[in-house]
Amino acid sequence: MKAIQFDRFGGPEVLHEADIEVPRPGPGQVRVRVKAAGLNAVDGKIRSGMMEAVRPTALPAVPGGELAGVVDALGEGVLEVQVGDEVLGWSDTGSYAQYALATTVAVKPADLDWQHAAALPVASETAERVLNLLGVAAGETVLMHGASGAVGTVAIQLATARGARVIATAGAANQDYLTALGATATLYGEGLVERVQALAPDGVDAVFDLAGKGALEDSIALRGGTERIVTIADFGARQLGITFSQGSPQRSAVRLAAVAQDAATGKLVTTVTAYPLDQAATAQQVSDAGHVRGKLVLTVD
Repeated sequence: MKAIQFDRFGGPEVLHEADIEVPRPGPGQVRVRVKAAGLNAVDGKIRSGMMEAVRPTALPAVPGGELAGVVDALGEGVLEVQVGDEVLGWSDTGSYAQYALATTVAVKPADLDWQHAAALPVASETAERVLNLLGVAAGETVLMHGASGAVGTVAIQLATARGARVIATAGAANQDYLTALGATATLYGEGLVERVQALAPDGVDAVFDLAGKGALEDSIALRGGTERIVTIADFGARQLGITFSQGSPQRSAVRLAAVAQDAATGKLVTTVTAYPLDQAATAQQVSDAGHVRGKLVLTVD
């Protein structure tokens, strides 16, 4: 099968096409004929070697942690889905490929296309996990740094659905995008503390950092301490006494199915930019540069 691999750590240029063996599902796994693969910022961090201390990678490796496609084969003990089912979920073997193995999948609603389905597993799980860690509740104000990407897009909507007010930061080009999602938008960068204080004179109750670009010190100033601040992007968090959440994901097929249904009906909005599989290096270069609006997805023929 055709797949994207890297044999050494480095920039996007280390990604290349390879012809590798089709994987066989083990107990509890399904094999999926991939139609679309979600691309996440962590893919580039793994490729660069930045994650080796916490998540060692055996080379050569196929990137990608989420997929949407058609169940092609079943491992022993799989009862929840059947061959031919259209599914979305988390990949066990790397999703930048024509076939991938998965343990946790949900049946894809017929009205949800492949690209938007592949955009959901990681973003929805991460957003919900962090909002739960923060304990975001109705009537509270939560500040989200760098919220125009895939996780932020979902997190804004989940937080406002809980009855919280969201103040979200992004660059000038994404201010209207954040507003359309239901957030109060403001620019990141110099003067952020003063801008947020003007928007929330009574303070912010929680901070969700998706940017990882020096926003934690401002967050501490706004919170008056380190409580109820969580980052998924700043590796210096622990030195500041702030929670870094990028550990074991809480994968639930039931929750993913509910999110997918919301996306299919338009209750949850997702924004996707798609690249063909053979342009994976270009897509990762875009991701590495930051400032992505919504989700980057690779389409697989």
